[in-house]
Formats: sequence, structure tokens, C-alpha cells
Amino acid sequence: MPSPVGHALAGIAVAWGADLLPGIRTWRTASATASWYARAGNGLTLSCAALAVAPDLDLLFTGFHRSVTHSFISILVVAGVCALAAARARLPVARIVCMCAGAWATHMLLDWLAADPSSPRGIQAFWPFDERRFISGWDIFPETERRQIFSAPAIRENLVALVSELALMGPLVLGLWLVRVKALAGFSPELARRHHPAE
Repeated sequence: MPSPVGHALAGIAVAWGADLLPGIRTWRTASATASWYARAGNGLTLSCAALAVAPDLDLLFTGFHRSVTHSFISILVVAGVCALAAARARLPVARIVCMCAGAWATHMLLDWLAADPSSPRGIQAFWPFDERRFISGWDIFPETERRQIFSAPAIRENLVALVSELALMGPLVLGLWLVRVKALAGFSPELARRHHPAE
């Protein structure tokens, strides 16, 4: 399965990709002089990165890895929670749900596309209705080693996986960043004019 870095990059890609969808997006903009954090989308982009990594928290519970948190049910739960939070904060519900649930879903996608020599292989995408596990067999993302992570073989394996993830996901994230900056650039002056009306 991919590393947390690979999963986080996928979450960021979803957040920035959703910023390109039509609709009200001024609340996702910042001026060119703002901090990089603000221009990257503030806490929501960071939240999408965290949500994309979060399904692996099931590693803390023996026997549950790649089942409950790697199922379509978990995506629906995340969508519901995020819809309530967005409505309460008076933010665009559909866009927030698209970003957050999409970020969570990328975890399942990347795990499905990854090498998985462990047993049982794959994710239980339809848990609790179906306990079968699914994996593509394409091995696009190399396996990472999570046991004895400070041993030389584990470090080597994880470095290979990290380089591969950066090579696969890096250009996508960079491209989305560049397109996003260009697409949202016109909103900042418009927003500034609204906050400082002409006298």
C-alpha cells in the first residue's frame, strides 16, 4: 500500500481539482501577497490531505485493516459529517463534500492500485455487506514496509516507494496547483473590491 505521503498528495490533488469546478469559489482565494498556506487553500486543503491518510488509522486495531475505513460506507459517513460541518459553517456544502469525501475515497483507489504482498490482499470495499477483498493487480504503487521501519531493508523499500509516489503524484499535484492559481487569480481582485468599495 502507498505511504502517507502518497495518500496526502492524492488528497491535495482532490482539493485543488475541486477548486477548478464551476461555482462560488471566492472563499478559496487569497491575494498573491498572502502566505503560501492561504494561497494553497488554508485548512481545507490540509484537511483533505489528512482525510486521504486517515483510513490507515485502522492499523491501530488488529484485524480491521483495509475493511471498515476502506469501504464505500466510510465514504458516505465522511460525506455526511462534512455536509453537516459545511452547512453549520455556511460554506458551499456540495463543494466541501466533493473535496472531503473525494479525498477519503482516493485512499481506497490508491490501495486498490498498489502492490500488496500481505495476506489477505486488497480492500473490503463493500464491507459490511460483502467481505470479499478487491485489488487491481496492476501494482502501480509499490508496497511500503510498516514493520521494523528503521531496519536497512525497510528504509530502502520505503524510499523506493516514496520516490515512485512523488514521480507519479508530483506532476499531477504541481499541474493542478498551476492551473488552480491561474483559474482563481481573477477572483482575488474581485474579492478585494467587494471588501473595499469605491467611495
